[in-house]
Amino acid sequence: MASEPQAGASGAMNKWSFLALACASVVLSLTTWFSATAVMPDLVARWSLSATAAAWLTSGVQAGFVTGALTFSFIGLPDRVAPQRLMAIFGIIAGLSTLALLLEPGAAGAIALRFMTGVALAGVYPPSMKLMATWFQKGRGLALGFLIGALTLGSAFPHLIRGLGGGLDWRLVLVASGIFAIASAAISLWLLHEGPHPFARGARVDLRQIGTILRNKPVMLANLGYFGHMWELYAMWGWFLAFGLAAAEAGIGLTNASLLTFAAIAAGVPGCILGGVLSDRIGRCRSTALIMTVSGASALAIGVAFAGPFWLLVVVAMIWGFTVIADSAQFSAAVTELSPPEIVGSALAFQMGVGFALTIATISLVPMIADLIGWQWAFVVLAPGPFLGVAAMLALRRLPEAARMASGAR
Repeated sequence: MASEPQAGASGAMNKWSFLALACASVVLSLTTWFSATAVMPDLVARWSLSATAAAWLTSGVQAGFVTGALTFSFIGLPDRVAPQRLMAIFGIIAGLSTLALLLEPGAAGAIALRFMTGVALAGVYPPSMKLMATWFQKGRGLALGFLIGALTLGSAFPHLIRGLGGGLDWRLVLVASGIFAIASAAISLWLLHEGPHPFARGARVDLRQIGTILRNKPVMLANLGYFGHMWELYAMWGWFLAFGLAAAEAGIGLTNASLLTFAAIAAGVPGCILGGVLSDRIGRCRSTALIMTVSGASALAIGVAFAGPFWLLVVVAMIWGFTVIADSAQFSAAVTELSPPEIVGSALAFQMGVGFALTIATISLVPMIADLIGWQWAFVVLAPGPFLGVAAMLALRRLPEAARMASGAR
């Protein structure tokens, strides 16, 4: 892509206005991700779900996302269709598949609908990253940080609705999420468009495209950093409510686990913004290594805080929530900078597809550990991921290709 032109006040306003609209669209669509998780206790009781079925209501979204992202990457869909059109089409599908849960289709039907929601979100999230990159070359880390902050807020929102609603009917949480996703499609279709730095379009289905990604050492090191990050992220988000409920039962003074879960996840919004600022200033590799170090330590410390006092649990939860997502956008920013321009969309979809596949393993593993040793130490199994991610990003920093990231800041 060409170097970014000097923009006047009007150009800057257009760029940042686009950022606000894109973030609004992502917030609305991503409310569907944890919509069922936020009302899981109600669904377990009403539908007599087993522990395995309950886990798959969360893992089903991940599995659908993986399937969608890898399929879209293989056929080159993100590089053949305008990203805002993909976001609109799949935003509608995510909303409808969430609303369909109101029909109470039983465990198998509900898991299938959650799978479809995940497939749809694979058509929203990676294209939104590519679309954002067409507007920002300088400051791309910050811009993508805002976008991932929007994803974080959207993911946390169902917990806020549930936490503030008290005895609110579970159906209203699903209705709100479904309608929000459909509304996001209107924003994407009518208000979003590619910026002044579009990527090449017209990629064809070609097995060698995946091979190109796999053979690109700098891209794969950035991917390994992302995979370590993902090993931790969604298991923390998906099971923190259960962890909080267990802590409340232990008698440490926690009275609203849903609100604590929302606060912990939503703490990632300013985390993403700070992560973007740090990444653009000190480099993608150094910033992600620093953030993953704190996040991995928090995965260990939360077990200590489980026993109280209450304020310690809150502090550790907020630090963990702040850092567990703060680096996420920077792995995607690195891929947009290190990949050949004509396969950026597919490279992003590949990164996210494999990363989300790992989340299925940890989302399943954490409750198994909890059954064996209790919730207090169940999250310890997540700590190796970010520490391995640190090693990958520091290895990437030593490569000459790393100078292509963050205007040479590595």
